[in-house]
Amino acid sequence: MASAFFYGTLMHPEILKRVIGNDGSQLQICPALLPDYTRHQVKNEDYPGILPYSQSRAMFDHDLNSKEKSVRGSLVTGLSDADVRLLDIFEGDQYTRELVSVYPLGPLVNIRDMPPIEVKSLMPTTPTPIPMLSELANPVEVNTYVWCFPSSELRAQLWTFEEFVKFNAWKWIGPTNNKYFDEVDRRNATEGIYVEARG
Repeated sequence: MASAFFYGTLMHPEILKRVIGNDGSQLQICPALLPDYTRHQVKNEDYPGILPYSQSRAMFDHDLNSKEKSVRGSLVTGLSDADVRLLDIFEGDQYTRELVSVYPLGPLVNIRDMPPIEVKSLMPTTPTPIPMLSELANPVEVNTYVWCFPSSELRAQLWTFEEFVKFNAWKWIGPTNNKYFDEVDRRNATEGIYVEARG
């Protein structure tokens, strides 16, 4: 079984379950932090891409603070080989799967024990401050998907999950005939050969 760090649309448990094609009952999830990376808006898309800050620093006219150059996301454990294959297909060729060290920000919880998901309840109004790394649990090495297309396709503006939940998550968790779900199904059915713009 594999572990992964998700920092974009897949932070939403319902979207994650849709992509891997099962109820996720084998998965455990907790909030986590990836330091020294930045999360950017992909131009003309709803989803983000991350880069190591050593690569993205040139996109900014000032040094970023520790909050800006850290990415909050979800640590997910218990992914099967089949789950990872579907995630690779979903992410496509814009990303490479790489090992990174993330810091858990809470205990792992089985995804089946989470209450029914409501979009408005996914993010607190005021996220807790990022602690000093020395105050966190030991980091764990996991897979994540790092942007590998030209950085010119990313905006310097940092992507936030709060804005995604507020403005765009409905596209992914709506009716089953939703065009975004249809695209996920097409990608899975064709093992990534046919790819349209994703939301």
